[in-house]
Amino acid sequence: MEGPLALSRAIDRLNEFVGKWVSWLILVSILVSSTNAVVRKAFNISSNAWLELQWYLFSAAFLLAAAYTLKQNEHIRIDIVYGMWPRRVQHWIDLIGHIFFLMPFCLLMVYYLVPYVTRSVRSGEMLTNAGGLIIWPAKAMLLAGFFLLALQGISEIIKKIAVMRGHMDDPNPFVSSHEQAEIEAKTLAGEGSP
Repeated sequence: MEGPLALSRAIDRLNEFVGKWVSWLILVSILVSSTNAVVRKAFNISSNAWLELQWYLFSAAFLLAAAYTLKQNEHIRIDIVYGMWPRRVQHWIDLIGHIFFLMPFCLLMVYYLVPYVTRSVRSGEMLTNAGGLIIWPAKAMLLAGFFLLALQGISEIIKKIAVMRGHMDDPNPFVSSHEQAEIEAKTLAGEGSP
């Protein structure tokens, strides 16, 4: 199990690195948006390229951080039913979900996006708006995002199996939303007291 766990750690490091760096794209997007608004209002100059650049930056942050979000176990989960089960059953639910839902979807998206992106790059496809940017970088972000998400899915499957076999501690112990609210309330109450 050490070989797969080493692969899992490498994938986790990659997505940790990518996730933390693409978070800066939100700041860049805000700066582009602010600058565009000021220039448009102050000098009556505007370009669709600035609006599209904001869209590209936000999309890149969202798509490339999806794998990091999965690694952090921060994807939205409805734990009403999930939280009623013992932790071992929850591990099985996660494992089955990753194998039968996450991985097929990600692999299907990668399969269909490779020719889609390749055609766009070869043709130099551009948006039809005046001042439009080339579109293949946005399409490439889709491909990169699903590829990283598929890699992280592999890592999560490896970790789930390792946890279930007792080869490693659970990196994301389950805390119900009620328990999380109590922890946050205690933390806030502790910060507010003299």
